[in-house]
Amino acid sequence: MSKIILVTGATSGFGKAIAERFAKEAYTVCISGRRKERLNEVKQELENKYGANVVCLQFDVRNREEVKNAIEELKKQVDRVDILVNNAGLAAGMSSIEEGDLDDWDTMIDTNVKGLLYVTRQVAPLMKEQRCGHIINIGSTASKTVYRNGNVYCATKFAVDALSQSMRIDLLPYGIKVTSVNPGMAETEFSLVRFKGDAERAANVYQGFQPLGAEDIADIVHYCATLPAHVCINDLVVTCLNQANSVYSVKDADKPA
Repeated sequence: MSKIILVTGATSGFGKAIAERFAKEAYTVCISGRRKERLNEVKQELENKYGANVVCLQFDVRNREEVKNAIEELKKQVDRVDILVNNAGLAAGMSSIEEGDLDDWDTMIDTNVKGLLYVTRQVAPLMKEQRCGHIINIGSTASKTVYRNGNVYCATKFAVDALSQSMRIDLLPYGIKVTSVNPGMAETEFSLVRFKGDAERAANVYQGFQPLGAEDIADIVHYCATLPAHVCINDLVVTCLNQANSVYSVKDADKPA
């Protein structure tokens, strides 16, 4: 019987790569996102390439009613959810706290924290009933170390870290695994979104070294999700070779003696 994975924010970046990695392994892949046309494109691509069974769920994780309705609709199409990947998230702007854009703050908090909670609240009861399942939250190195002008984004990822720890405790009696995967610099649409379409500024973030790719994180998520039933990786911090944490990279390091 095919296992079933639900990936939020699956139309680009980590989410799309994760969906593809599991489609390749013959999972039933449920993909969510706000953009209907992009969802359909990803669905067609995965079906054509891998013969995968792909279910599209169009909703905004920030809207609790949309989330609830989408998961209710999903339950009519599948009888379980084996893996939930809470991937939907973003950074918006990069300002000092006293100059921050309040709309950017709301967008990050509503997406990165409340969105994760809304989806988990709908899916976790299914896993509880199954007495098994795996929730994988995509965090960030920004959940471990705060950096200049990262204030609210870092706060949301610290919240993801805390929620992952809390979920692990709350869901432990039901055999549900919880894993937090915390990537460092990765070349996706992340910086382009953060800098609101400024491609030159986004490209400068990755100059001078090779960042992570979306496929790297997809492979790690797949590894965590396919370990023996008695093994759970709780927390992983992943960077490229040239990055020590969210503050220091090869650009900042002293040259070898």
